[in-house]
Amino acid sequence: MDEQSLEDWEAEQEAAKLLMTLKREITPARVAMAGAVLFMLITLALSGWYWVLPRDAVTIETHYMQRGGHLMMTELHNDGSRDITDVVLEIQFQTDDRELIESMSLELAVLEGHASISGDDLEMMIIGHTVWDDYRIVIDLEYRDYTGQLRQPDTFVHEVGEWSQEIFMDKAERHIWPLD
Repeated sequence: MDEQSLEDWEAEQEAAKLLMTLKREITPARVAMAGAVLFMLITLALSGWYWVLPRDAVTIETHYMQRGGHLMMTELHNDGSRDITDVVLEIQFQTDDRELIESMSLELAVLEGHASISGDDLEMMIIGHTVWDDYRIVIDLEYRDYTGQLRQPDTFVHEVGEWSQEIFMDKAERHIWPLD
């Protein structure tokens, strides 16, 4: 053997010894444990975004049904991580010509983060108007976000009457602390 081949053989022997040492130290249990720790770190980072980072995420869920008239049930969700205050929600049921038939409204001092509200104040039954015509649902929402700034999202308008049941999910503009 020449001198270069001898050096290469010795380097290969050192690499083989190192691999054998690593083989003894890296076990399936340790790999599984490292995977679990990585999973926990990713979960912690995502839950921090969901629970800790100040943000707004307001959604209005409206169910429209034709049941012996027109029935509307609404739920207001604050999926954000902070409270919203001075909440004013107004829902109008109008003809196609924008003539007001019925309306309902809700005023709240505070809606906590990760909470929602529904109930009798957000239900409306309209009897005496045909289910064969088309109508409009107009939803207005106003609130103060976690910084105290007044947020007035666009008015949400939905044409109804073609289907006997419809569900609308209206999302107000999202505001996240470092980006706002």
